Parts: sequence; C-alpha cells; structure tokens
Amino acid sequence: MLEMLMMYPKAFLVGGILCAIGQLLIMKTKLTSARILVGYVTCGVILGAIGLYKPLIDFAGAGATVPLTGFGYTLSHGAIEAAKSEGILGAFTGGVVSAAGGIAAAVFFGYLAALVFKPKMKQ
Repeated sequence: MLEMLMMYPKAFLVGGILCAIGQLLIMKTKLTSARILVGYVTCGVILGAIGLYKPLIDFAGAGATVPLTGFGYTLSHGAIEAAKSEGILGAFTGGVVSAAGGIAAAVFFGYLAALVFKPKMKQ
C-alpha cells in the first residue's frame, strides 16, 4: 500500500519535470510546439533504444509513459522487439503495433471530447 502511494509523487515529479522542460522550451526559444513535440518523441525513441528510458518507467510509472517521450519509447521498444522476432519487416511495423492501443484511445477520446465540447477554430 505504501509503495503504491509513493508512486503518485514520483509520477507527478517526473511528468511535471518533462512538462516544465517543454514549457521552458516554448517560453525561452523560438521553437514551435510542433518541433518540441517531435523532439520529445525523438528523445523517447533514442533513450528507449539505448536502454535508458526503461529505468525511468520503472521509477515513475505513468509519469514517464504518458508524456510524448513515453510514446517514443513505446515506438522504439515495439520496433526493436518486432525486428528481433520478425526481421526487417518487424522493424517497420512493430512500433505502430505496440502503440496502436494508445493511438486508438487518443482518437476515440478526442472524438468524444469534440462531441461534448463543440470545438471552435482558433482566431
């Protein structure tokens, strides 16, 4: 029970740090939010490929898997595992297969939110 309660502050801390870095990049650089997004996913892929992101996930749980770096990690991990079992074709399909559940959930809940809140174009 105590271990589960300690997971919340760790997830909040790691997720908060990742978000704070993104906010600092928005405020202090001329990078667009799209470039920051791609940078986060790319960092997750690189850290996952060299084996540094898994210990962060073990430490922070959802604080490391929910942000965009976690998506990049999921892509790289899926591609590496599929390449080991299926060869070169698995390298191209494994990342998408491993991330399909998260992508489907994002599309589904985004659609539901659009139905409920009536989105408007930005002025």
